[in-house]
Amino acid sequence: MFSIGIALLVTFFVSVFIIPFKTALIFYQENTNHISAFLPIEKGEVFQIIFTHSIHLTDVVEKYKITDDLGMEQFEIVYEHFGIGMPSNALEGEEFVYEDGKYHVKNLDNFFPSLNIRNGKTVSENRLIWGTADEPENGHMVWFNQYFEPGAWFRLKVEKLTLWNYLKGVRIHE
Repeated sequence: MFSIGIALLVTFFVSVFIIPFKTALIFYQENTNHISAFLPIEKGEVFQIIFTHSIHLTDVVEKYKITDDLGMEQFEIVYEHFGIGMPSNALEGEEFVYEDGKYHVKNLDNFFPSLNIRNGKTVSENRLIWGTADEPENGHMVWFNQYFEPGAWFRLKVEKLTLWNYLKGVRIHE
């Protein structure tokens, strides 16, 4: 009887500490394995990162979809002004359009296993939106400054969290 109890206890701790159970967009602090924050998310869901361009001080929206292999597919970028780092046309297979006062590069086919993101230091207005691709006003939004210091940088990855990491971590929510 005693050995069954120990076996159950060991099984419980193994499941809590080792077995991943929940997919999340994870913000790892710099080049470490330290989880600064995470957003529970599933395959096929979308998220957007909005940052203020440091030169022309207008929003740039990058839209991503979680792939089946837990990567991130960038499928659109939206901005108001041409400038450093902003595309002026579309590549083959992409679509470049001007809608509602903004430039859109659609049908992007950019895949990333991870992203390096810096929270703005001088202009710190970065945002994370999730829950919808085409109607951000119907999604959920948080400001990076609610979770991160201005100037901090992170490596974003989509991975499965263990129950332990889920419980001890900082969950991003509205």
